[in-house]
Amino acid sequence: MNNQKLSTFRRILLNWYASSHRPMPWKGEKNPYYIWLSEIILQQTRVEQGLPYFEKFKQTYPTIQDLAAAPEDEVMKLWEGLGYYSRARNLQATAKFVSRELNGVFPDTYENIRALRGVGPYTAAAIASFAYDLPHAVVDGNVFRVLARVFGIDTPTDSTTGKKLFNDLAQQALDSTQPGRYNQAIMDFGATQCTPQLPNCVQCPLQNECSAFQQNAVDKLPVKTKSIVKKERFFHYLIIQSGEQVLLQKRTAKDIWQDLYEFPLIELPALTTDPADLLEYPAWQQLIGKKKYIIQRISKPFRQTLTHQFVTAVFVEIKLAADFPALPPGAVIVARKNWRTFAFPKIIDWYLQDNALYLNLF
Repeated sequence: MNNQKLSTFRRILLNWYASSHRPMPWKGEKNPYYIWLSEIILQQTRVEQGLPYFEKFKQTYPTIQDLAAAPEDEVMKLWEGLGYYSRARNLQATAKFVSRELNGVFPDTYENIRALRGVGPYTAAAIASFAYDLPHAVVDGNVFRVLARVFGIDTPTDSTTGKKLFNDLAQQALDSTQPGRYNQAIMDFGATQCTPQLPNCVQCPLQNECSAFQQNAVDKLPVKTKSIVKKERFFHYLIIQSGEQVLLQKRTAKDIWQDLYEFPLIELPALTTDPADLLEYPAWQQLIGKKKYIIQRISKPFRQTLTHQFVTAVFVEIKLAADFPALPPGAVIVARKNWRTFAFPKIIDWYLQDNALYLNLF
């Protein structure tokens, strides 16, 4: 790559950042724990959504030892609504590792940071450069986009060749004298100036250096070859009540929403709103069987979009005439007034918050 163009790109980008960067509470932070916390929260999450979670975690767990010692359900509850819950599990697992195995001292090399659970190359580079000024370039969607457009690269970013090309170019473009500032600059530039749709090319300081702008190809770059095929799933939740109590169970399988709580579930290959379609399934037989019950209502469908799948759910509200039967492993009986202590998937939160509910469950 032309060294003169790289130098010009670096200089213009840092000048832009001096007056146009986004103020964030973790910018300028040197405590690696807080930087790591912010980066894990921001994985797969918009800054606007992640910001209040960062503040909550920082306030609730001011040190990595505090996070390591926290009850798992408490951490999951604090994470509730942020999605990608494996991040929360990795967060606490890493906190315990650093607290117990490293005497509470966060790793200070790229390689050792990269070895932490839940930390990939991008996150390791961000922590290494922000906390320790180590010369490691971040490469994420924002960086792919800026580099592809400015340097006119049409190699697919999701190909093996493309990943190596962009990683090499990102490292060449990095300002090794101030890597943290440079990394923040290119990420902010991609997030606010060189956006995926409707980038602000008219007022872009890199206009004269941008190959895509000069060739009228901004909307064609970057290039990706793969598209995600999403799976459809259909959940039928059984809201089983006896008096003032409701059944919950914890999702323990390695699937979406692991370690979150939900109502007893029957998953079918298609959605049904006819309770007769559920009667023969093991969950119904085990929890209700021949007990007397009343179906009070079946909710409207709720639909949640995840990265690789769509989940559509209905909630069947059932009132038992007697006590609960023998419970399956993982099921718990919960007083309605105590539901707020449990972390639920977003689709269940939507159901609970729905103003159209005829039944005041909680």
